[in-house]
Amino acid sequence: MTRIVAEPISTEAFAPFGDLIDISGAPDKIINQGQCGRYHDRARMDFGDADAGISLFNANPRELPYLLEMVERHPDGSQAFIPMTHQSFLVIVAPDEEGQPGRPCAFITHPGQAVNYHRGTWHGVLTPLYAPGLFAVVDRIGEGPNLEEHWFSTPYEVVDR
Repeated sequence: MTRIVAEPISTEAFAPFGDLIDISGAPDKIINQGQCGRYHDRARMDFGDADAGISLFNANPRELPYLLEMVERHPDGSQAFIPMTHQSFLVIVAPDEEGQPGRPCAFITHPGQAVNYHRGTWHGVLTPLYAPGLFAVVDRIGEGPNLEEHWFSTPYEVVDR
């Protein structure tokens, strides 16, 4: 079994797969009577000809080491995962290599960060590391299938640094 070391996530390392959504840098605008910083337009949402929807996911927490057996992608729309608790979670992505996932890489978010997978990005399932695993998910709501799964013939083991 091949090991993948989960690294702390960064905007630069995650950029080939999507957007890291956080409050780094100065706010774009101060609003609400000077009591709130707005960090504006932090993700490139893409739903094609469909609508955007907001769903709530309540996932069971997982542990490291984590057995990665499958990745999935959504060819018709982006998908954002926004934790509703102040906990880290595991993010697994893989480059596309002629329609198949390449070697996966793994990241661990910092509390308060969210991710947006770009359309067609291979990614692992929602993997909170702590309970509750409550997330708001913004993704495509529309006709037709928008899910492809790939099961690895040999699973990977994701470990902490």
